[in-house]
Amino acid sequence: MTRNASATEAQREEVKRDKPWLIRTYAGHSSAVESNKLYRGNLAKGQTGLSVAFDLPTQTGYDPDHELARGEVGKVGVSIAHLGDMRMLFDQIPLAQMNTSMTINATAPWLLSLYLAVAEEQGAPIAALQGTTQNDIIKEYLSRGTYVFPPKPSLRLTKDVILFTTKEVPKWNPMNVCSYHLQEAGATPVQELSYALAIAIAVLDTVRDDPEFDEASFADVFSRISFFVNAGMRFVTEICKMRAFAELWDEIAQERYGITEAKKRIFRYGVQVNSLGLTEQQPENNVHRILIEMLAVTLSKRARARAVQLPAWNEALGLPRPWDQQWSMRMQQILAFETDLLEYEDIFDGSKVIEARVEALKEQTRSELKRIAELGGAVSAVEAGELKRALVESNARRISAIESGDQVVVGVNKWQQGEPSPLTAGEGAIFTVSETVEMEAEARIREWRQKRDDNAVGKALDDLEQAARSGANIMPVSIAAAQAGVTTGEWGQRLREVFGEYRAPTGVTLETVTSGAAEDARLLIADLGERLGETPKLVVGKPGLDGHSNGAEQIALRARDVGFDVTYDGIRQTPAEIVAKAKSTGAHVIGLSILSGSHVPLVRDVKAKLREAGLDHIPVVVGGIISTDDELVLKNMGVTAIYTPKDYILDTIMVGLAKVVSRSLDKRDAERADTEAGVRGAAPRNEGAETVY
Repeated sequence: MTRNASATEAQREEVKRDKPWLIRTYAGHSSAVESNKLYRGNLAKGQTGLSVAFDLPTQTGYDPDHELARGEVGKVGVSIAHLGDMRMLFDQIPLAQMNTSMTINATAPWLLSLYLAVAEEQGAPIAALQGTTQNDIIKEYLSRGTYVFPPKPSLRLTKDVILFTTKEVPKWNPMNVCSYHLQEAGATPVQELSYALAIAIAVLDTVRDDPEFDEASFADVFSRISFFVNAGMRFVTEICKMRAFAELWDEIAQERYGITEAKKRIFRYGVQVNSLGLTEQQPENNVHRILIEMLAVTLSKRARARAVQLPAWNEALGLPRPWDQQWSMRMQQILAFETDLLEYEDIFDGSKVIEARVEALKEQTRSELKRIAELGGAVSAVEAGELKRALVESNARRISAIESGDQVVVGVNKWQQGEPSPLTAGEGAIFTVSETVEMEAEARIREWRQKRDDNAVGKALDDLEQAARSGANIMPVSIAAAQAGVTTGEWGQRLREVFGEYRAPTGVTLETVTSGAAEDARLLIADLGERLGETPKLVVGKPGLDGHSNGAEQIALRARDVGFDVTYDGIRQTPAEIVAKAKSTGAHVIGLSILSGSHVPLVRDVKAKLREAGLDHIPVVVGGIISTDDELVLKNMGVTAIYTPKDYILDTIMVGLAKVVSRSLDKRDAERADTEAGVRGAAPRNEGAETVY
């Protein structure tokens, strides 16, 4: 070693470096076996925590063989139907040493119960376990859509998890107040701050007001509430937002709840940076976006994330491969270990620009929090549709700004010309889940049911129901149910029978919401109406369990504004329900929105139901994250038009829908002419070929 090298090493040893944040990737797909391989591979590459993605049936309390699980098994995450699946998911992964984050909400008590049962099997003391359940059900009614039960019983389940873990699993974060999905749904920084804090207040008040709650432990409860946030491209604003979050949380702790111990008031958060801004066009640009967004949540020491998970560059194209996730993980590792970022105090302290922006955000957030309180708090505001309406409006303004070019998105609405990306050349640019995954999951759960003790399962479910009805904490009986062999669908169904199901307001039916549609699109739809002799009718459907309704809502909103008669009944519809709605409304076109990757089987089912109902003449268009190969599959099924994230100009989509209906009318008129000619004895038309007499 040279003298200079030795001096450099000595200098490094003298510098006290902060501990890096937890480095995660949000991962999980298909089966527990395959996801386990992925997790162990990522941990070997230097990942320091796990972040589990569950599939939609798991998130919404259905077994893989349920009708609504059709096409959804293993698509957006891993399928966990029972204790055996959870056992396999963490095979050879010592839970006593792991920090595990689980993105789970409506079924959070159940998945945590399965996790605790596996930990006990491994011999890990549950009091030592570290990790997080997202468990923020209120934001699900506003953005992500994986709710099951009505808000009040759902909030009760959130409370049960918090009370149980505070006592039995004290190092666990029982709730991640999740503003991430609020931003994905169009929230402004002030909306993200105020809605998230209002949700936290609603949950904490619910815990504090519980008659069995020990007031002396409230500071401990408060200290274990963490946040999961989003960081977009407005770099300075995002830094200021995070500093405002930390200062407002400390303010709420002291002024509302009287918490004096500084350590208990610390704002702790994990982050996944913005996926909404990832582009299908020139997807290599997403690498730069992800890096810039990561800096916003790491540079300011006073508002630095405790855990970071980054999307992959190709997530606007489909499911990322392990290599794509590795690339994002390396981005974190390079920042944490190759730079000197962790050697300094907060580099933004004393900045007049930062301080002024932080104060402005705090003042606006206090005002919005006051307005939400006047509405009766977060739950009442959600039930009234007020917060949803505001998010839909904000998202509409964002989309309009991109359409007009006021908000520049490189490669999308400016500098669209460029060299073809070698990253997307050829096949295999994204990971695909085989359709056999669903059949295999169905076979496994049938085998699981056959081998378990049915008497033990029946008793466990009865105990679960009794606890749900009596108000007893749901966690002990859920853990017992997990150990008895109860399945995810059985747990969910028994609680549905007690609490009922819920359908949140969509925000589209609120007449105050406007989209800023262009006049030429309105004129085209008006002309189409004259030809039809009635208002053109569009049914927007969300088949399957995909709860990401932002795109469907914006399409429905713009379609209504340009003159369509729009029917949109929200998320979680079966193909049969969509076809029945098309029949009852006399639809001229059906638009299906599917973002879970389940478009092929779900569209196949919709088309089959249309044929059975004698409605195959109604054209079907599909929107979602759809690969080029799948576009060909869908078109071969008879889909008339396909829209993906690259189709960002909504008025162009409206014109496309009008043309779809117009071509459908042309085809109808031609068929009528052929029929009439046949009746008169004339030879039928033979388009595209010479007629022979």
